[in-house]
Amino acid sequence: MAQGQATKVKKKKKSVLKRAAQSRQRAEVNRANRTRVRTLMRRLRTAITAGDPTAAGNLLHPTMSAIDQAIAKGVLHENTANRYKSRLTVAYNGVKAKAAKA
Repeated sequence: MAQGQATKVKKKKKSVLKRAAQSRQRAEVNRANRTRVRTLMRRLRTAITAGDPTAAGNLLHPTMSAIDQAIAKGVLHENTANRYKSRLTVAYNGVKAKAAKA
């Protein structure tokens, strides 16, 4: 079945129907959290690419916070999230250093 599509429930048992409904609800919440994190990361990368340390600095804390929340909610694996945070921080520090030199 393609990702994002509803799965058909073959059995009509009450517990099976409830499980399917819970699964759909969890998938929606996870998708929303994942989208929020990716959007913030995209905005931060755009600010870093533009070479704007103030905009990147304003976005850094909310992005790191969203990534930490995604770890806590089980949306992102901890190692993956830490890798994202590390790479974004290194990129931000590079932009900040370049701006300080100029």
